[in-house]
Amino acid sequence: MTLSATLSPGSAPSSDAETASAAPLFSIPGDPVPAGAVSGYLTAEDGVRIRYARWPADQGVPARGTVALFSGRTEFIEKYYEVVRELTARGFAVAMLDWRGQGGSERLLRNARKGYVPDFRDYQRDLAVFAREVLLPDCPAPHFALAHSMAGVVLLDSVLEGRRWFDRMVLLAPMLAINLGPSTGATRVLAGMLKGFLGRAYVPGGTNRPVTSRPFAKNPVTSDARRYALAAAMVDAHPALAMGAPTIGWLAAAFDIMERLMQPEVIRRIRQPLLIVGAGDERIVSNRAIEHLSARLIAGGHVTIAGSKHEILMERDIYREQFWAAFDAFIPGSAEG
Repeated sequence: MTLSATLSPGSAPSSDAETASAAPLFSIPGDPVPAGAVSGYLTAEDGVRIRYARWPADQGVPARGTVALFSGRTEFIEKYYEVVRELTARGFAVAMLDWRGQGGSERLLRNARKGYVPDFRDYQRDLAVFAREVLLPDCPAPHFALAHSMAGVVLLDSVLEGRRWFDRMVLLAPMLAINLGPSTGATRVLAGMLKGFLGRAYVPGGTNRPVTSRPFAKNPVTSDARRYALAAAMVDAHPALAMGAPTIGWLAAAFDIMERLMQPEVIRRIRQPLLIVGAGDERIVSNRAIEHLSARLIAGGHVTIAGSKHEILMERDIYREQFWAAFDAFIPGSAEG
């Protein structure tokens, strides 16, 4: 593998060569880096540097393969430490990446907090180098994917590109359509018109303010105050992880891929075994779009967790337990499957 490194929490690179490859994983009191982490950087085919991390399954439990865990827009590896521990305790190795432009991967604009990508196909470059240089050579088979929100459409797009890196995929609240209400159509047209000369500008009203700084009472993603505060504390302690609002260019690119994935002829081409898990109290993406795609899948199932908000894995235990029950039933060889 190229450009990889094992790094203990809090350690620092000691040479220029190490500086080129070392990828630190951050921690805060109460949320340490899970044991056994290997982290490093990969270089996508267009030269963008991508951070990754992987963990072995816990010793003493039957080995069950690898779960590749993919986060949504603005998120970062550190936010998922609890989920990593839950998966390794089930006997899975875990592998993660930070998508380009967020987390510890290379930011694409001078203002590092702007969420930007000109085309969602660029995320396929991140996925390809991750699969080629981390997942396939270093992670035990079988390989499964667990993808949240934005990552869900990236993974679906990879299937349409003919990639079959994963035996099964679990998609959590996939971003098949953004929940903008009656203004969705007009917003899509406007974003498409403006992306050519204002693509790197924030969407109207968007700022550098980290999304994690929103007061808990006003957040649309979870009803769990402790987990919400933990993610915010990680960003406060390590501001390099912070992300602000999306740009017009990112939004236009998101509309493009969402429209393409929802075409009837495209849906019929998806033969990947899928489990789609929706959030009953969803305010970010469209549950109607999720239900539309799920009903037309050839090899897929769909469950909705009533009462859960968008970030199901960051929700209260009453909702997370329902997710894990569905996961365990769907993934072969898991703790309950």
